[in-house]
Amino acid sequence: MTDIATAAFVVIPITLATLLVWGVAVTSGRRPAILTALVCVGWMRLTNYAALTGRLRDWNATPPPFALLVIAIVVLAVALAASPIGRRLATGIPLWILVLVQGFRLPLELAMHAMYERGVMPVQMSYSGQNFDILTGASAIVVAGLLRLGVGGRLTAAVWNVLGLMLLINIVTVAILSTPRFAWFGPDRLNTWVFDSPYVWLPAVMVLAALAGHLLIFRALRETARRPS
Repeated sequence: MTDIATAAFVVIPITLATLLVWGVAVTSGRRPAILTALVCVGWMRLTNYAALTGRLRDWNATPPPFALLVIAIVVLAVALAASPIGRRLATGIPLWILVLVQGFRLPLELAMHAMYERGVMPVQMSYSGQNFDILTGASAIVVAGLLRLGVGGRLTAAVWNVLGLMLLINIVTVAILSTPRFAWFGPDRLNTWVFDSPYVWLPAVMVLAALAGHLLIFRALRETARRPS
């Protein structure tokens, strides 16, 4: 944890969970915020336990536990965005803040590249390979600033959100194809590091936050379009 690259995989997830709890508290009140905090802590402890015990490395099981984790991430992201809490987040938090939160993908990608340089992560998952998600993180800061200044508007946010979601899907696909089940990029470029602690929070928290964030932005744009001029 004294290493800044490794610490990023702990600090960023905790920061994202804290921001979610704050957003729920602002838009839904104290009790939903407490419940959200408990769910966040429970989810992070559960996924960390699965990594520490080696459960995620059982690729002989059908389906493999990591596949169940991916399904759970998608279900949780959709459930959050589609819930009443998600509606309040989408309508109660300014659009530029929802976009700005996605800026966490910039330091995340820098930390991931550091993992590649140390031989921990395969090259295809870095921006030296097939991962271009750093563009989403960097552009999120710019787009959020434009929205805050009243420049661009809903169209800019919508186009950016679609492109950001596409880049997210791209790296998730690369990560899945890099697992031992597929080994698409070769047996010497396997994605096994995210099965360990604390790197398991990359998919379990950070990918979940990125996906839920995109869905919340889509909902915010839809809710804004429904409002009378």
